[in-house]
Amino acid sequence: MIGLLLSRRRRRAFLYPGAEIRDLPGSGARRPAHVSMEGQAKAAVDVGRTRLAVTAGVFALAFCVIALRLVDLMALSGGEAVRRAAADRPGAEAVVHRGDILDRNGVVLATNLPTVNLYADARKVLDPDDTAARLVTVLPDLPFEETRAKLASGGSFIYLRRSLTPLEQAEVNRLGLPGLEFEAAERRVYPHGRLAAHVLGATSVDNDGLAGVERAFDSRLGQDNRPLALSLDIRVQHAVHEVLSEAVARFDAKGGVGLVADAHTGEILAMVSLPDYEPGSFDPKDREARRNQATLSVFEMGSTFKLFNTALGLEVGGYSLSDGFDASRPLRVARFTINDLHGEGRWLTIPEILIHSSNIGSAKMALSVGGAAQKAFLDRLGLLSPLGVELPEVGRPQYPEPWRPINTVTISYGHGLSVTPLHMVNAVSALVNGGVLRTPTLLRRAPHVPVPGRRVLSAQTSEAMRSLMRQVVTEGTGGKADVAGYRVGGKTGTAEKAGGGGYMRKKLRSSFVAAFPMDDPQYVVLALLDEPQGLPETHGYATAGWNAAPTVGAIIARIAPLLGVRPDTLGPVGPDGVRLAAAGGADRAVQ
Repeated sequence: MIGLLLSRRRRRAFLYPGAEIRDLPGSGARRPAHVSMEGQAKAAVDVGRTRLAVTAGVFALAFCVIALRLVDLMALSGGEAVRRAAADRPGAEAVVHRGDILDRNGVVLATNLPTVNLYADARKVLDPDDTAARLVTVLPDLPFEETRAKLASGGSFIYLRRSLTPLEQAEVNRLGLPGLEFEAAERRVYPHGRLAAHVLGATSVDNDGLAGVERAFDSRLGQDNRPLALSLDIRVQHAVHEVLSEAVARFDAKGGVGLVADAHTGEILAMVSLPDYEPGSFDPKDREARRNQATLSVFEMGSTFKLFNTALGLEVGGYSLSDGFDASRPLRVARFTINDLHGEGRWLTIPEILIHSSNIGSAKMALSVGGAAQKAFLDRLGLLSPLGVELPEVGRPQYPEPWRPINTVTISYGHGLSVTPLHMVNAVSALVNGGVLRTPTLLRRAPHVPVPGRRVLSAQTSEAMRSLMRQVVTEGTGGKADVAGYRVGGKTGTAEKAGGGGYMRKKLRSSFVAAFPMDDPQYVVLALLDEPQGLPETHGYATAGWNAAPTVGAIIARIAPLLGVRPDTLGPVGPDGVRLAAAGGADRAVQ
């Protein structure tokens, strides 16, 4: 019996380890005081949960640290650690961030994108032939023989391909070929494509400036990470580019130039030269597309020069608007005969000489003032010297030496002296802004800060020129440039191109230079078309009144609202205080 009790106690102790044993009442036997299996299981679960929570917290903290480090490397530090690592490689150069280029409103015109370059350590390449063969399967633009030769050269750092896309990098990396490495780099990109190509220019594969602003400010952009703010307004640039492109296509012209400038500050808001190019794929061999015709090419500007000749007569010659010259017969100078395209055959006042674009009247006025005075006046307007605009592509005016009487005659109507279109815009700005000449600029000027300049003609002459330019549009050859409510004024110019020892009558360069609104001119606009063709709707004429003038009118109609110039639909106020009807010249005949 005693043995039986002992065996039961051992069995209970085995079944309920750690339980308190008590004697059973009435039997002398003992039993567990309390068996807490549920409490023990719960405790075990709680311990497990705690351990899982701690483990998850450790992993979360680790991931946060990694994420913050990635943000610091890729965004906050601009990948500086990556660039330092790349710079430590043999032969590698540290990546220097090139500053952004912005328009006047802060829109990005040029910036950088992170990329990688592929290079080889030829000492580690196992089989140059096999490596080259496999590499060109994923980068088919690589020439096999050239790549194989590089891989077999034994060099420690040899560029194979620059600016790989992420997909190309992944494909090369997937090959797993020894000796191929990636270098962190940056690629210059132009979000607006060719829209401002000749202003911005381009950079080399090493991010060095090759042309345009990129070259002019190469040191500044390459060493200083601050953005460079230009005077361009990309909205205005887009409008000018689109209208000019349409005109070049419509009139089957070889090219064209479009310019918009602030008449009071000299800031250039738009500069377009066609043909143009993609800055991101700059081809040094394509000289025609690379040439900035707005600032580098010099042209004989034709009758637009009569604006300066008229200002010469008023400012230097002492003439008044009521004075005039006999234009009833051709003018003989040396062995040359000067005629008018569509002469009036009568005495013309100075306003009529400009309105009807009389070569005879302009020549007689210039001769009466004298060649020396004419040359000095044009020099005062900046037409005989290169302009100080911030571009490497700047042309030098071409003028005769010595300055003979025949040169005085031909220059009076825009032949025999060649300037850039920007020269034209800058000098016309002085004619209409009150008489102050300022240096043109592609940099945004600080608002409300006085702009330096020098007076080149009186305010009275400037006021007279504004009135005459308006009359050219309302009564003369510039009728198709008028835009209702904006009081456009300007002057046409059609010049025969020089060639073969003379002038080619069938090859014309037409232009129109304008300002608006003429009661208080804020902006000067120019459009030039190279060898435009006559159309049935222009009655076969290819002169400026039929092509360049309406092009300028279309530009003004597009950009005036963008620039905040409100149209005056009621028309200007006359000298007697009576409101005049707004003039619309779209239906007037032009020459």
